[in-house]
Amino acid sequence: MRSVEALEMIYRPWLLRVTRRLARGEELRVNLAQILEQFYNALVQVVETGDPAWLDPILNEWVKAYTESEISSHELSLLAILGQIQLATLDVAREILAEADALSLISLVAPAFVYAFQTAARLEMERTIERISWDLEKANASLQRLDKSKSNFISVAAHELKTPLTLIEGYAAMLRDQLPSGTEYDQARIILKGMNNGTRRLREIIDDMIDVSLIDNNLLSLNFQPVWINRLIDLLHKELARSLEERKQILEIHPFDGWAEMTFGDSERLYQAFRNVLLNSIKYTPDGGKITISGRQLPGFLEVVVADTGIGIDPEDHLRIFDKFGNLGDVSLHSSGKTKYKGGGPGLGLSITKGIIEAHGGSIWVESPGYDEVNCPGSTFHILLPLRKTPPDDRTAKLFAPLYDAENLSGGS
Repeated sequence: MRSVEALEMIYRPWLLRVTRRLARGEELRVNLAQILEQFYNALVQVVETGDPAWLDPILNEWVKAYTESEISSHELSLLAILGQIQLATLDVAREILAEADALSLISLVAPAFVYAFQTAARLEMERTIERISWDLEKANASLQRLDKSKSNFISVAAHELKTPLTLIEGYAAMLRDQLPSGTEYDQARIILKGMNNGTRRLREIIDDMIDVSLIDNNLLSLNFQPVWINRLIDLLHKELARSLEERKQILEIHPFDGWAEMTFGDSERLYQAFRNVLLNSIKYTPDGGKITISGRQLPGFLEVVVADTGIGIDPEDHLRIFDKFGNLGDVSLHSSGKTKYKGGGPGLGLSITKGIIEAHGGSIWVESPGYDEVNCPGSTFHILLPLRKTPPDDRTAKLFAPLYDAENLSGGS
């Protein structure tokens, strides 16, 4: 018996068997029967010509017709449907045809089903990848909108808070100035001092919020001028001496090549960046610990290294600590003290530092073996800054020409 004749003999029972297996309900079976008839006709062409590509149009049509829920459902996958069709074909062939004819037909349609499985797997994978890519693009766009909304909120909130804060500071200053002398007003002076400390800390947070907003919107402007890294570090040491003493910590400074050379940068912003890193080290180093500042000169760059004997940072958080609000501290420890051990904060300092360093054309990263409050493995922050020996623009060059020329003649300070 010819294979095509064998297929024609099993067509009606085959169609009935497959529709019953795949569809529930009379309406669904009618629709499925039309689709299966197309598959059957393509299968006949494959058997006659030996070319399995006849199945491509119907397989493509089936995959394109899938909904998102059907794509993610294993039971409704095209591979599962083809498996049911193949099983029905084998069962019906053995039931209706003679054994020799059934074996002959099965051997002829088997390569067609192998091709159909391979093609269906590829098509479903491509469709799944398209769906996942679309979902990722949608999620990314949503995250970008959310991040933009957060940035806008930070900017608006910071500027809105500045006005009432200025009023509080002004009235507190007026009260302080008008307070009569005498020991009977000592309690009032203590209260006003507390108000002053609180408003000063709040202003620092508001300024940080504004800086984050500027960085997020690429609006951070730098005022380039001659800078000496050793002088910035010396000023920081003097400012933080009291905090170090309160925490019984030691700050060791090791001079290194290039740190006394003049470079061009925004001294105020660089001071802010180094200060944030040092404050972070003080905060997460136990009392009695040690912080070390060292570095090295590289071709065209200066690397400043701040190492501490603190509690360390998990490797998975090495990047997250530089995100805004990426605070790893316990929220229950949040306080107004910037150097309190493991004290929390708004989580803006290292994010601002990263923005400042990158605006200078440099980079910052951290190394730490992990988080351990008992053994304290410590953390090491690396700050890489370009050494700018020439002014960045004509205006700066004209403004600092005498100092720049003197520095070149003396070979550095």
